Amino acid sequence: MLTLTDRAAEKVKEIRDADDSLNEQGLRVRVIGGGCAGFSYDLFFEDETTEMDQTFTSHGISIYVDMMSAQYVEGTEIDYVEGLQGAGFKFVNPQAKQTCGCGSSFAT
Repeated sequence: MLTLTDRAAEKVKEIRDADDSLNEQGLRVRVIGGGCAGFSYDLFFEDETTEMDQTFTSHGISIYVDMMSAQYVEGTEIDYVEGLQGAGFKFVNPQAKQTCGCGSSFAT
């Protein structure tokens, strides 16, 4: 299961509503190799899925995860944070054994 916090869901809806081309697209969450800790998160809008995807719904927003990425993000909560260093989506991943200082990469 992959979920969004209230704040993250509001931000996704705000971004989607501001761009007519996004319509009712869902979020694609991927884990890719790279980053200072070994893996990085990739988050973007998408409207197509395959039979290899797992689909979740959180706060009315569809979330798509490919099978390879799903093993790394099981139980993850996506939040939206604003602070002195900027604003962005933060992944709270219970499987991450190590994260980098910027919070955009992790190791298992």
